[in-house]
Amino acid sequence: MRLSTKGRFAVTAMIDVALREKLGPVPLSDISVRQQISLSYLEQMFSKLRQQGLVSSTRGPGGGYTLGRRTDTITVAEIIAAVEDSAPEANAKEALPAHDMAQDLWDTMNAKLLDFMQSVTLRSLVLEQLAKGIKVEERPAPNKGVFKKPTQLAVRSTAPNSVFALGQSLLVRG
Repeated sequence: MRLSTKGRFAVTAMIDVALREKLGPVPLSDISVRQQISLSYLEQMFSKLRQQGLVSSTRGPGGGYTLGRRTDTITVAEIIAAVEDSAPEANAKEALPAHDMAQDLWDTMNAKLLDFMQSVTLRSLVLEQLAKGIKVEERPAPNKGVFKKPTQLAVRSTAPNSVFALGQSLLVRG
């Protein structure tokens, strides 16, 4: 399995989405700021993640990304395979010439790495972050483009409401 910065960033971004999913769709711009990952890079990654069904998108104001499946069914291996340019099994074979005398060693190591990554779920990574004490901040409710109708406040005034009432109040005081 090929391990690159792209795969590392994808796993980090997926943890970010999973941590904040209960607050609604997570905008890529928010992930970009929190994780210091380029927004255009995130857009490319999330396009691939969406194609694989790992995330779904919501458009418009208040939109963003949510997980496509439950966190306990998404593995690190799936996330990395979704964003890498070629299949994970092909990467190991392409990396070394066929006559390599240590090919069995590399094949075994690759298989163990793949088994490990398939055993680590997004849920376990989220629980690990929560156990470390990460704080998930509440974000303000998004403006969805529909404005609330202003509420009319009841005005109670002791002032007279007409000229005639004013005259009457002056006569009474008078």
